[in-house]
Amino acid sequence: MHIKRAGTEPSGKAPASWFTGAVRIDPLFSPPDPARVTGALVTFEPGARTNWHTHPLGQTLIVMSGCGWVQREGGPVEEIRPGDVVWFPPGEKHWHGATPTTAMSHIAVQEKLDGSAVAWMEPVTDTQYRR
Repeated sequence: MHIKRAGTEPSGKAPASWFTGAVRIDPLFSPPDPARVTGALVTFEPGARTNWHTHPLGQTLIVMSGCGWVQREGGPVEEIRPGDVVWFPPGEKHWHGATPTTAMSHIAVQEKLDGSAVAWMEPVTDTQYRR
């Protein structure tokens, strides 16, 4: 058994190469091999969002606070609120983030395949975001 105490890993600023706007990532868990699952609390300031991306084994988002938007490629922008749980199947191109006026925090859970949990792609344009 291992107990990871809150605050033992510092919060970090999300990389600008993968996100638009101010985003903070608080690591929650990433157990050693052979475990593949990882999780983080991600907080998006108003207007902040991920780039388009996919996950080799899918991703689950658990919305904790605020109001956000999610979109899969070719689908409508959907509003998400606290208590909502979003599942993106393996390989589904998507993005997620806050609305233009309200911050949003979610727990993101995904699994690594061959050491990678995500494939990052191009930024979501302002036109795509405000659709």
